Amino acid sequence: MQNLQIPHATTISALRTRIRTWREDKLRIGFVPTMGALHDGHISLVRLAKAHCDRVVASIFVNPKQFAAGEDLDTYPRTLIEDAEKLTGAQCDLIYLPTNEIMYPDGYSAIVSLKGPALGLESEARPHFFDGVATVVAKLFNQVRPDMAFFGEKDYQQLLVIKQMVRDLDFPIDILGGETLREKDGLAMSSRNVYLSDTDRARAARLNIILADFAAALEAGQAVAEARRTALGAAEAGFDSVDYVEARCAETLAPLDDGPIRQPARVLAAVRLGSTRLIDNRPAKTPS
Repeated sequence: MQNLQIPHATTISALRTRIRTWREDKLRIGFVPTMGALHDGHISLVRLAKAHCDRVVASIFVNPKQFAAGEDLDTYPRTLIEDAEKLTGAQCDLIYLPTNEIMYPDGYSAIVSLKGPALGLESEARPHFFDGVATVVAKLFNQVRPDMAFFGEKDYQQLLVIKQMVRDLDFPIDILGGETLREKDGLAMSSRNVYLSDTDRARAARLNIILADFAAALEAGQAVAEARRTALGAAEAGFDSVDYVEARCAETLAPLDDGPIRQPARVLAAVRLGSTRLIDNRPAKTPS
């Protein structure tokens, strides 16, 4: 293990020994699971956890089960020393650094699979993804046993999938979403933004504008199909390819009836610039 200045645990037993002492002092424990390559969005979740809990654990684990063949598992940015420094600055109390062998030992066979909010959108392009996410998060929840866990709204569908899993499997954990942090030009912060060339980085900010206009059209009372058609056309003109541009029920991600929205909605998109895939979303309120 590299020379980390912040307290860290690399085994389940070491993790639980530290947490046991906090439990004995009746401290409330918050948890922020990450894959590392931390940016200000991750750190905002740590700070949110600090505001709600007495002690905060952040995990760093690049989960192979949420990557398909040909995706960026091998090249995903790994910046442990820099991550540890950022977590120290945010007053994180412990980093949990499990290995593949701890998470998926020889003979491992369990999978957590959900329907509901896990269907459609991301699962159309990445059908493996939410099984991998739900499985690793369920394991991390069992290992850390937090009172609260914190996820970013930038991955909005993932947030709803985790909330559904917690309800369905009776995890005694409160899930809280943190708002999406953006660069000055509006691009949602993401670890994968480092993949973008300078030219594509300038183009990437267009996604936020398209979604903001989409949400504004719905809030002004425009029919869902018409507003989506305009947003999809803008995305197809601005990016190399488009996986989806959609408006969905904010609570369940169920498709919306056409016409003006009658319930809080979420507009979501996934697009590609070269080999980089970008996702983003925005809330849309019902017309006043």
